[in-house]
Amino acid sequence: MAQILTPTKALTVNPLKASQPIGASLAFLGLAECMPLEHGARGCASFNKLFFMRHFNEPIPLQTTAMDQTTTILGADASVVEALATICRKNQPKIIGLVTTGLSEMQGADVLRTVQEFRRKHPEFAAVAVAPASASDTLGCLETGFAAGVESIIRTLVPRRPQARKNPRQVNVLAGAMLTPGDLEKLREWIEAFGLTPIIVPDIGASLDGHLIDAGYSTLTYGGVSRAEIETMGESIASFVIGRSLSRAADALKEITGVPDWRFDQLIGLAQSDAFTQTLVDVSGKDAPVRLARKREQLTDAMVDCQFQFGGARIGVAGDADVVGALADFFMGMGSHVVAAVASANSPRLDDLAVDSVVIGDLEDFETLVIENGVDLIVANSHGGEISRRTGAALLRAGFPIYDAYGAQAEAWIGYGGTRQLIFTAANLLSNHYQELRPYVSRFRAEAAE
Repeated sequence: MAQILTPTKALTVNPLKASQPIGASLAFLGLAECMPLEHGARGCASFNKLFFMRHFNEPIPLQTTAMDQTTTILGADASVVEALATICRKNQPKIIGLVTTGLSEMQGADVLRTVQEFRRKHPEFAAVAVAPASASDTLGCLETGFAAGVESIIRTLVPRRPQARKNPRQVNVLAGAMLTPGDLEKLREWIEAFGLTPIIVPDIGASLDGHLIDAGYSTLTYGGVSRAEIETMGESIASFVIGRSLSRAADALKEITGVPDWRFDQLIGLAQSDAFTQTLVDVSGKDAPVRLARKREQLTDAMVDCQFQFGGARIGVAGDADVVGALADFFMGMGSHVVAAVASANSPRLDDLAVDSVVIGDLEDFETLVIENGVDLIVANSHGGEISRRTGAALLRAGFPIYDAYGAQAEAWIGYGGTRQLIFTAANLLSNHYQELRPYVSRFRAEAAE
C-alpha cells in the first residue's frame, strides 16, 4: 500500500494538473449535438478551449457566460439564463452542459436554481436538456471534473426505469478520462466482437477522433453518444465501468437503472485484458473470437521480446490518479521499478499501488524525484518535455495535454493490441536512452590517459 505524501510548500511551481472545468467540459464534448457552457469569465473558457484545440487539433464548441466585475459582485443568474436561451435559439442543441468554474463557485452560484429559473422564463426550450456540473478550479483535477460531468449526464438524462424491458445485446460503458478517442474505438470493437452493442458515455471516440464532416463545420459537437441512446441505458443487461474515478457516476447509474455493473481500474496489461474478455464471455454467452486469441498471443510474444529493456528500468510517472495507477501497474508488471510517482490530486486509486510512495504535487516535485532516483523513462504530458531535456530521461507522453506530438488522440493502449503497442513504444524509448548514456570509464584508465 503506497504512502501518500502531500508537499507543504505554499504554491504550485510547475503545474501538473488541468482544472476541473476542463474535465467536465470534456465529458460533455463526448455527447452528440451538445454545447458545453462554462459559467465564469471569458478568459477561463478561452484558456480551456485553447488546451482542447492544441490536444485534439479539432474545432471545439465551448461557450461562456462571460462574468465580469459587475456580475461577479451583484450576481450572474441573469447572465446564465440569457446564455442558455441564446444557445438554444441560435445553435438548437439537444443538450447543454452547464459547468461552473472557480469564479462562479467562489461567488456562490446556485446553478440548479438558475436552471429552474431558465425553465420558468423560457418554456419554449423545454426540449433542450441542461445538465449542470459543479467543477471548481480550486479543487480536484481534470479527472474529478470529468467524473462530475459524467455523473451529471447520468442524473439528468437517464430516466428511472428499474423494470424496463431489457435488450439482451445492449451494454453500457462508462468511459473514464484516461481513455483516448483511439482507446474508445478499440473498446467498441472489442465489445462488438462478442455480438454486443455498447452505449459509451461519454463517447469522445466518436466526436474527437479527428474526422471531417460533409457540412465542413458545426457549432455543436459532431459525433458522440446521442441523447436518445443515453435514455435507453436502463434497457441494457450490463454496465462496464472503466476507471476508479467514475465510482460515484457508476453508483448513480446502478441506483437509477438497476443494471448490474462490472468495474475495472484499467484495461492496460495482459491480466486486465483477460479479465475484461472473460467478463464479455460471461455477459454475452459467446466464446472469445479466434482473432482475439491471436492478439493475445502477439502480446505475450512482445512481452518476451522486450523483457530485457524493461527489466530493472527506473520509471517516473506523473498525471491524474487513474493514469498514474494504470501506467505504474503496467511498468511494474513488466519488471520495471516505479521510483517516482506524482499525482495531481488524491484518490483511493493511489492507495492500491505497489510503490513506496505517491506525492500529491506538481512537476517541480516530479523533477526533484526524477533527479534523486536516477530515472530512465518519465511518463507525463507534454509539460514533462522540459524535465526530460534537463534530466536526460526519455519521455513517454501520456495524459492531457499533449500538444507537441501529432496523433495523441489516436493512441490506443488498451486491450491486447494496445498493450502490445505500448510495450514497443516504451521499449524503443528505453533502448535509445540506454544507447545515449555515456560509456563508463574507470578512474584508473582515465588517469592513465592523462
